[in-house]
Amino acid sequence: METKLSSPTREICIGPAHPFVIIGERINPTGRKKLAAEMAAWNFERVRADANAQVEAGAHMLDVNAGIPLADEPAILAEAIRVVQTVVQVPLSIDSSIVAALEAGLAAYQGKPLVNSVTGEEERLEVVLPLVARYHAAVIGISNDETGISENPDERFSIAKKIVERAESYGIPREDVLIDPLAMPVGALRYAGATLFKIVRRLREELGVNTVCGASNISFGLPDRSTLNAAFLTMAIAAGMPCAITNALEGEIRKAILAADVMMGHDENCQAWLMAHRSSAEDGAGSDGESRRARRRSRQRV
Repeated sequence: METKLSSPTREICIGPAHPFVIIGERINPTGRKKLAAEMAAWNFERVRADANAQVEAGAHMLDVNAGIPLADEPAILAEAIRVVQTVVQVPLSIDSSIVAALEAGLAAYQGKPLVNSVTGEEERLEVVLPLVARYHAAVIGISNDETGISENPDERFSIAKKIVERAESYGIPREDVLIDPLAMPVGALRYAGATLFKIVRRLREELGVNTVCGASNISFGLPDRSTLNAAFLTMAIAAGMPCAITNALEGEIRKAILAADVMMGHDENCQAWLMAHRSSAEDGAGSDGESRRARRRSRQRV
């Protein structure tokens, strides 16, 4: 099962036979006051910087969000996508809960993007899926519906199945639907990680679809989040998850993903691992220094 996404110059394949795909999460004004204010004022310098930094750090795709209260989200999202596509070559995920913004972003995008996202709610299915089909995009289907987010993995699986089948009824092939089984905060829900791993395996085995999640949600409210996120991602990869939206600037997370690719047999002759190690050695930083620098860069851009 392969999900293929593209920019004008690059194609990404997401699937169980490929290395893990990092979707950079940083171009999102939620919780980032400076970025929100700048985007609302049509200043995209920080967007450009964040796009370049994430790709340089190893992101294979970028998520682009323009959810700013009281701002013209459709226009800002479309412009952000145009700006990002002028500075990096990777495919993008167009991220909005506003249908008009998704449509504006799709119209501005060059290539085959990922739409983030649709839920199992009837109202959302009826408006988002025709849009995805019209633009020949792929889409993230989130495993919740009108009843909210269930703690029952069987219920989340049922919602995922509904989304996949409804997408197919609109002519969207199964390989173009990535299911998000929802990473919930493990600090609040003890078995949040175990539940997600169980659903990922079932989605792959029974529905034959690829999966994705917002990885940082798992560690919300806890200290040393990068360590928890890195551990979570390696376990999710072992369960069959081929991509996630996460922070590519965190050295600990990047190295955990590279190591998981080695162990899963997705890094031929360990080439990516060896290249990353040589690059780190040449910098004279080592893993600790690299991680500290990445965290400093991340804090500087908040």
